[in-house]
Amino acid sequence: MMTPAFDPGCIPSSARLVADEFLQRHGTEASVFFAPGRVNLIGEHTDYNDGFVMPCALGFCTYVAVGAREDRSLNVFSIDFSENSTIDLDNPGKGLTGHWSDYVRGVAAVLRSRGVNLIGVNLVIKGDVPIGAGLSSSAAIEVATALALLNVSGTSLGPREIAGICQRAEHEYAGTRCGIMDQFIACFGEQDHALLLDCRNLEFELLPLPEQARIVICNTMVKHQLAGGEYNRRRADCQEGVRLLQQTLPQIRALRDIDSSELNLFASAMPERIFRRCRHVVTENARVLDSAEALKQDDLGRLGELMYSSHMSLRDDYEVSCRELDLMVDAARQCAGVWGARMTGGGFGGCTVNLVQADGLTVFQSEVARRYQAATGIHPAIYVCTPADGAGQSSID
Repeated sequence: MMTPAFDPGCIPSSARLVADEFLQRHGTEASVFFAPGRVNLIGEHTDYNDGFVMPCALGFCTYVAVGAREDRSLNVFSIDFSENSTIDLDNPGKGLTGHWSDYVRGVAAVLRSRGVNLIGVNLVIKGDVPIGAGLSSSAAIEVATALALLNVSGTSLGPREIAGICQRAEHEYAGTRCGIMDQFIACFGEQDHALLLDCRNLEFELLPLPEQARIVICNTMVKHQLAGGEYNRRRADCQEGVRLLQQTLPQIRALRDIDSSELNLFASAMPERIFRRCRHVVTENARVLDSAEALKQDDLGRLGELMYSSHMSLRDDYEVSCRELDLMVDAARQCAGVWGARMTGGGFGGCTVNLVQADGLTVFQSEVARRYQAATGIHPAIYVCTPADGAGQSSID
């Protein structure tokens, strides 16, 4: 049976659920904060190379209910895991443990290292962002937690600083050397817009999505784990590429500082694997900038071509796709009314993002689900999504 179309919004029932759970556990009312997941239309594995990305925030959100307590503890309950964790604010520990509470612990520790005078709190957390799907559930919990801790502690920080703090928390406490994109879009997303972000200087431009286009996310239902694995190895490959290039081009700081013609001159000077990793990043940066121009001109055909090209580069040069992702993209390509499709997220499973005509959604969902399940035996989850606003305080009325 096909998963029905779903436009999640920022689901009010989840905000109400964490507030009610908090009241039942602690006997007091709570404030509730949320942060969205994201889908990246194009620009994969470019953010940690000082490159360009084009994400949008999604209505899938993580919600955090918060209230003060008298001691120096963070008492955290996860509705999704039905599990409680207690963190000592004065001795949060270092590094990752592999537990879901690492994200909360990391945000608290980094805030304290920045001089924020945190107080003890009770937290109740629920996430609607699918875990392991490449939709950035980690950034959502980080940003929502940061907003909650800052509010109760009476401290105000700007969204750029919050994004940087949450990125550092993921580096040091979850073990993923991510770029800034996920945390940034969680803070700066805007309804019905994608966001073109320069990950070097954090300048951005909001780009409205045409009314006739819909973003459809297809979940392969294959999970991936980024921490300490292939994601970090790809980042190391890129750093090695920059090191080799700097022997001749000492002025470059990152792969975004060269174009394809310059890179091709050095193909014989680096291992073939390193060259292909660099080629993906360099060509992907160009595709993001071309995609922004296509959106400004309402040229969805061109944007779709760039999405397909991005997927092939991720598959062949960066080698972060997998059979299930490739099958999902191929299934979309065979459907009428589809401009483009590609894997999105870190890779090795997770989701594809698809740009689909609004009047072709029903056929698209049915055909993609049928083809994918026939090829894999796996029933996919398919979501029709609307770009959403960034993080904030949630109404629970």
